[in-house]
Amino acid sequence: MVHASLSGSGSAPETVRDALLDALGPQGTLVVPAFTPENSDTSRAHLERVAGLSERELREFREAMPPFEPDATPCLTMGALAECVRTTPGAVRSAHPQTSLAGLGPRAAELLDGHHPHCHLGERSPLARLYEADARVLLLRVGFEVCSALHLAEYRTTPPPPNRMYRCVVEDKGNWIEYEDAALDDTDFAVVGERLPSDLLVRREWSGRPVVQFRMRPVVDAAARQLSRRERRLA
Repeated sequence: MVHASLSGSGSAPETVRDALLDALGPQGTLVVPAFTPENSDTSRAHLERVAGLSERELREFREAMPPFEPDATPCLTMGALAECVRTTPGAVRSAHPQTSLAGLGPRAAELLDGHHPHCHLGERSPLARLYEADARVLLLRVGFEVCSALHLAEYRTTPPPPNRMYRCVVEDKGNWIEYEDAALDDTDFAVVGERLPSDLLVRREWSGRPVVQFRMRPVVDAAARQLSRRERRLA
């Protein structure tokens, strides 16, 4: 699973995608986050977009919001590599309307199938399958603050996180659904990354910025222990 920022690297997303696939080999599977936080009136991304709108403008905006379509909805806030992978012929995408993942390779369908629509990134999501598969995570010129694997650790804290309501648009314009799931909080992820044992991480540099690779299982386990002790700050 790769999180990447290619801005300023001088490399096209297609070049990076092909290099990753070549490194994985024919039996490897490449997965990226294909999140669509803007498809929700409870997300920071949505609230920033509607800030300052009048009540009438807000109502019109909500009515015009396009529904999530796995085969068509872009994931532009996830970066150029994620959108490149999502749009590559043969790519598979999970079905969650806010936190889908996209993948290329022989295990993509197996790993991304069955993403429960009421579970962002927990036990009924592809992250749990990636954990079981002993997947590796690559942070390519980004930090732990965007590491989605740590959200799986959130679900596994003791006690578990409280729930909150989420809303998004599916199937047709104006068709808003509401569901309850864990109140995710990534504010401490960068600190969690700093406190991970160094022997769990492989650190390099590419195009002037850090690169970190690690096995998902031990990092999620270590992060869950850290996050179990924190004071949550809910968005």
